[in-house]
Amino acid sequence: MTGGYQVYRAALPEVCAGDPAKMVFTADAEGRCEVFTWDAAARRARQVTRRPRGTLHGAIDRDAHVWWFDEDARGAGRWRFQPFAGGPDRAGLAGVPSGLPRGLAVSDRGTVAIALGDGRSTTVHTGPRGGTARTVARLDGHATLTGITPSGRLLALAGPDAVTVLTDAGAVAAVLPGGGAGRLWSLGFAPAGDGDELLLIRECEDRYVLVTWRPATGPAAHDWCSFDTEITARWEPDGRSVLVRQDRHGRSALHRADLTARTLTPVPTPPGTLLDAATRPGGDLHCLWTSTGRPPRLCSTRGTALPVLPTVADRVPGTHRDVWTAGPDGPVHTLLSLPDDARGPGPAVFLVHGGPADHDRDAYDGVVHSLVASGFAVARVNYRGSTGYGPRWRRAFGAGVGLTQVADLASVRADLVARRLVRADAVGLWGTSWGGYLVLLALGTRPGLWQAGVAVKPVADCAAAHRTSTPALRALDERLFGGTPEEVPERYARSSPVHYADRVRAPLLVAAATHDAKCPPGQVRAYLAALDAASVRHESLWLDSGHDGYDGGDHVTVLRRAVVFLDRELRGPRRRPQTPRSVRSGEHRTAEHLTERRRSHAEGHHPQRPARG
Repeated sequence: MTGGYQVYRAALPEVCAGDPAKMVFTADAEGRCEVFTWDAAARRARQVTRRPRGTLHGAIDRDAHVWWFDEDARGAGRWRFQPFAGGPDRAGLAGVPSGLPRGLAVSDRGTVAIALGDGRSTTVHTGPRGGTARTVARLDGHATLTGITPSGRLLALAGPDAVTVLTDAGAVAAVLPGGGAGRLWSLGFAPAGDGDELLLIRECEDRYVLVTWRPATGPAAHDWCSFDTEITARWEPDGRSVLVRQDRHGRSALHRADLTARTLTPVPTPPGTLLDAATRPGGDLHCLWTSTGRPPRLCSTRGTALPVLPTVADRVPGTHRDVWTAGPDGPVHTLLSLPDDARGPGPAVFLVHGGPADHDRDAYDGVVHSLVASGFAVARVNYRGSTGYGPRWRRAFGAGVGLTQVADLASVRADLVARRLVRADAVGLWGTSWGGYLVLLALGTRPGLWQAGVAVKPVADCAAAHRTSTPALRALDERLFGGTPEEVPERYARSSPVHYADRVRAPLLVAAATHDAKCPPGQVRAYLAALDAASVRHESLWLDSGHDGYDGGDHVTVLRRAVVFLDRELRGPRRRPQTPRSVRSGEHRTAEHLTERRRSHAEGHHPQRPARG
């Protein structure tokens, strides 16, 4: 199999540290995400997993064992592995109960660490690969295993308020506080040298600073390596330099930080977005690059053969520009895409990103492609609370949770109408998860501004979602609102779409999932009942999946239904829906999948940062 697969989700392949020609990646397999191996020397792929609901999580260790998470419909399961060339599946550790995935790490000596959640706590198990598990720690709430030293002596776990370093016996070696000391993200141990150096990023007032920690000396802030907007970082194979990727104003920059020489060197990249970048053994730099007008592509500076990503056969339609709109906390940035044949203002769709700790990028998006090809202008607004614009922008919730973001959507709408870029009487909203929440809130709190809305897997009642959601998301809500629904009920009520359901005037399409743990189905059903009671015209679509469903058919179903709905509501019955052939036939499935990264991993670059997506 060399060209018959299609990548479901654009991501860099993981590379075997012991043999860089051996890689693991996820790809489309008949509409499902599955795990594949890639042999760069032979330029050959092999499908590893074949599960009815697909497989999202895959990895490869230094000894070229391929790992994946075998989960059920609710996301709980166990880690399994097999040899790179194929063979029997084996349990990663024997005796480990089923749980939610909270991280996998394998040392150079074959010591395995697995973290699993049960909705209330996180448990860490260790043992030899394929051997019997030993439980070494149990932490209250949500925590993520972010690394193991090459020797297997130390583990790092990131929680909402601190990073904890444990010994392989479960003893606490260090607790590195976040919270009042500034948010802290853990990015793994050095792969070389003594390997006991942990890489972190700390938010310090208005900067993001690279930090390292050693057992003997504790944390050391590298103030010479700080940035004004969000960053992520990866160790280079030498263990003394770090590749830093910065998100800034919807685009990316890449830097190499030498920790010994204390130098920061820019790495040239084309304008657009680096979805990921990593230096591989031997100095080969792998990048996953895209822009709004160009689908993602994998690049290797050493010419290594990488899996071929699917591409859009024809030119990506539309013209793309930046618009900045004045706002109370600074200008609001919008990525605007217009149809090629636009002559004067036309119907527009605001594609509202999730998170809130995420942002829209100058990156290819299959939904944008479909809408622009259908004749819509598309506005992607990086409202207050978005990443990529610095800590102050992230913390700017002055009008209240959700209400601040709706105010930005409204001001950008007014600006685009005043510039005669969109029609005032034909503006729709479309968002997923937190983005779907903002769609519902905008329709209810500013009903005169919008002519249609699409909300996919949304939060509809903040208090109800808090009661039935995951511990990580409950903690996120409490930070955003300043307490629990019992402590600050008026704040939750003021920001909940269900309290404005009777004010909605625009027709609404709601798509929800029956097994959604992040935006639970019960609170969506209550919202739909409120719409019924208020005689609000709406449609609903239920998916038999979780929040981060991996079945391509679901994505195609939502895409087709939403584009036809918006075409009908924003352009009226005088026109037959102009859905592009690729959407009608399902050929555009791959394009949609290429955008799914930002929807289901809206936590940004720090995997322990909880977000609804």
